[in-house]
Amino acid sequence: MRKELKILLFASALFTISGGLLGPIYAVFVEQIGGDLLTAGGSYSAFAISMGAIIFFISRWEDHVKHQEKMVIIGLTLSSLGFFGYLLVQSPIHLFIIQAILGIGGAVWIPASDSIYSKNLDKGKFASEWGLWDSIYWISMGLSASIGGFLANIYGFRFLFAVMFFVSLAGLITSVFLIYKKK
Repeated sequence: MRKELKILLFASALFTISGGLLGPIYAVFVEQIGGDLLTAGGSYSAFAISMGAIIFFISRWEDHVKHQEKMVIIGLTLSSLGFFGYLLVQSPIHLFIIQAILGIGGAVWIPASDSIYSKNLDKGKFASEWGLWDSIYWISMGLSASIGGFLANIYGFRFLFAVMFFVSLAGLITSVFLIYKKK
């Protein structure tokens, strides 16, 4: 397996863990900041729609970007800032802003990451190497869901958000190694 795939797999797993820590307990957090089910649904909608709309446009532009590795790093930086932003959320409007930032970050890094990953697949191993990507994603998501509930229950949401931020920083630092390619 090529170095670029290993880096992307590890960085993506760390970001999946970061987001997955909050996933199943998100509505509980929304309630704690004065929101309700409409706030939870609307704020997640802000995330998904901002990501989807921006991916539509940025992916076409990223086809022509010479150094897609930099787009991965920029997107992961925005996403890390979004995770940090959870520490600052005090009201539903703050949450909508953070969700939009996370959506923009994902929209920048995901198409570039997918492109780099696709370009570096080993011939004859397309299904198994994409299967590894999906396997790591779902296992990371499943494990982090349990861990996030445990951490929030024992230590509270602020601690959980700090963990999310630091795990995402580890993913961001990992992604920087994409720039250092073998010549």
